[in-house]
Amino acid sequence: MATEIFVVAYDGHDRSVVDYAVVRAKASGAALHIVHVLQWSPYSFLTAEELDERKMRRRQELERAKTTLLDPLVAEISAEGVTVDCEIRFGAPTEIILAVAEHQKASMIFVGRTGRGPVQNKIFGSVTLGLAQVARIPTVIVP
Repeated sequence: MATEIFVVAYDGHDRSVVDYAVVRAKASGAALHIVHVLQWSPYSFLTAEELDERKMRRRQELERAKTTLLDPLVAEISAEGVTVDCEIRFGAPTEIILAVAEHQKASMIFVGRTGRGPVQNKIFGSVTLGLAQVARIPTVIVP
């Protein structure tokens, strides 16, 4: 049984953060908990029909992320002998990743260096910068 848990913030685009976390987990015997956050703004001025459509789209997006992104990734990592699980959440990525790390009692967070944001986020993505500033546990920024 793994003694440590590493939270891996995976945006679905840059696999290097996952690959590096797997290497570190193998070396230390840690388990991985992969978090994929779907940004979803809560619009409050929608009709009942629009809200129903949004709920349907949200379910579709959740299912797509699970079946095409995370299920194959978890199967691959498990086949390498690393204990791994995952979750998909909706909302503000930095807040959710921090909450998941706290809930999992993680000893470390792994995050990619850049996001897909505007020019001001080119050096460090906004999620990466937020985690580096406020995380209470070591945060590894993977190039």
